[in-house]
Amino acid sequence: MGQTDILETGEIHLATDSEQIQSCYKTMHQLRPYLTSEQAFISQVQRQIQEGYCLAYIQDNGQIKALAGFRFLEFLAWGKVLYIDDLVSDAGTRRNGYGSKLLKWVINEAKKAKYDQVHLDSGPQRHDAHRLYLNHGFKIIGHHFALDFKESISAR
Repeated sequence: MGQTDILETGEIHLATDSEQIQSCYKTMHQLRPYLTSEQAFISQVQRQIQEGYCLAYIQDNGQIKALAGFRFLEFLAWGKVLYIDDLVSDAGTRRNGYGSKLLKWVINEAKKAKYDQVHLDSGPQRHDAHRLYLNHGFKIIGHHFALDFKESISAR
């Protein structure tokens, strides 16, 4: 399933060109503060789009209110999964329903594509996000482990 198969609905759009991707930077930076270069962000998102990444956003009065980066994947463990890489609402308008609306839209995209599940990982400190996911029927099914080679090298 590619991004061209996803229909734009109302206020929700897919970022496909550099201008649209750039408009998402400020909001994405709130979730990923280590992304300090707007141009590097644009380039990385463009590379990821070539690998199946989709960047959806809600825009209201010319401002990005929420965005979601996701991919359609298949796993032996879970079957066909829409995986949400990134989901963030702008801090200035959080709790106004933008994140919930976008999450519902992403879930619907998985259903329309006849995928089996929606998955995501979330930092343990993001309690408001956890409440959102649990309210939308998500379950905590495991722990995510990572081995960071950059961290391992700097610790030597």
